[in-house]
Amino acid sequence: MANDELADIVDAVIQEMEQINQLRDATLARSRQLIRACAHSIRAMHRHEVDQARSMLADARDAAQAMTAPLADFPELYYTGYTQDALKEVVEAHLLFAFITGEPLPTPTELKVTGATYLKGLSEAATEMRRFALDLMRRDQVDAAEPFLQRMDDIYALLVTVDFPDAVTGGLRRQTDVLRGVLERTRGDLTMAMRQEKMRTALERFEARIQANES
Repeated sequence: MANDELADIVDAVIQEMEQINQLRDATLARSRQLIRACAHSIRAMHRHEVDQARSMLADARDAAQAMTAPLADFPELYYTGYTQDALKEVVEAHLLFAFITGEPLPTPTELKVTGATYLKGLSEAATEMRRFALDLMRRDQVDAAEPFLQRMDDIYALLVTVDFPDAVTGGLRRQTDVLRGVLERTRGDLTMAMRQEKMRTALERFEARIQANES
């Protein structure tokens, strides 16, 4: 009798695990779709396609809802790495959009993410701003690139004040260290671009004076 009861208990546990495993597979697939949607929106931002980026962000929010809604009763899946990594991409895309458009910054509550995931997404958004700065430098718009560096610096200054164990922040310290490296490289690139611009301007003025004297 005891063996029959134990077998029933184990069978019930197996059925529950089968349900969780199926949901895990579905969540993995949805997380990949969500990451792709966020990546598409960020690419649109780099192409300066604001309306398209906004539309893609709406698609990303729908995808995030589709991923997280079935997990309400399964915190072991909601808080797993792939789920939170996908939600981090949502934060990155939305914050980046707000930074480049000047629109209000969405809060963790509005994006339906944990505070730790929000901060990691913020760090990645700051890292992504390097690309905007580099694009402007390549187009000789050095002055326009400087605000991106300043924003990156401001974000880094905020993130280094978050001094909690990784178990609380979800590994934020590592991402902040990455941001520091990206920030310093961007600062060096911008400094070099500014020097080159000054040299180019000085050379143009010198050539203009030579031509004026010759005439």
